[in-house]
Amino acid sequence: MDQKELEAYFRSLDRSFFVDNDMKKYAGIDEPLPIGFGQTISQPSLVLEMTRLLAPEKDSRVLEIGTGSGFQTAILAKMSAEVFTVERIEQLMEKAKKRLEALNHSNISYKVGDGSKGWQEYAPYDRIMVTAAARVLPDDLLNQLAPGGRMVIPVGPSYLQKLILITKTNDGDIHIKTMGMVRFVELKGQYGWKE
Repeated sequence: MDQKELEAYFRSLDRSFFVDNDMKKYAGIDEPLPIGFGQTISQPSLVLEMTRLLAPEKDSRVLEIGTGSGFQTAILAKMSAEVFTVERIEQLMEKAKKRLEALNHSNISYKVGDGSKGWQEYAPYDRIMVTAAARVLPDDLLNQLAPGGRMVIPVGPSYLQKLILITKTNDGDIHIKTMGMVRFVELKGQYGWKE
């Protein structure tokens, strides 16, 4: 992954474009912001850090769980070949899709559904980015990760999670490394929290 390209694109993105009117004035602050429906846009420094950990390549097929505002999706779309993004809240997905199309990203496929189960139809994925807190590590996502792939996911109780980097060897062995502590909104669904 080209770090310089990532940072340049990250800086070029106007975060205020991804939030609604009354929140635009806070877009420059390095904090999560509400985007409606109990969801947030993550703090920019964490988006950048998680993208670095994921390390998408130009030929990567990326599964993103939690489209949200589309901010992280835009960065993944810029840094990889294809992005498959899953969001459970249809209104957020529609808004994000409009924003991403306005930015001319044409390598994104969208799905409304339970992200904790991934998107089996297009698996396996070289990279999986999860932007909501899972209660437990979702088996479905591990199974959809390609050999040689990487997944970044927050796992733990709703008030604080470990940010986990998972790598899968070419033989299919799973390696798990904790990269720090984070606080994300709850992932809803089979491997997440009840609605």
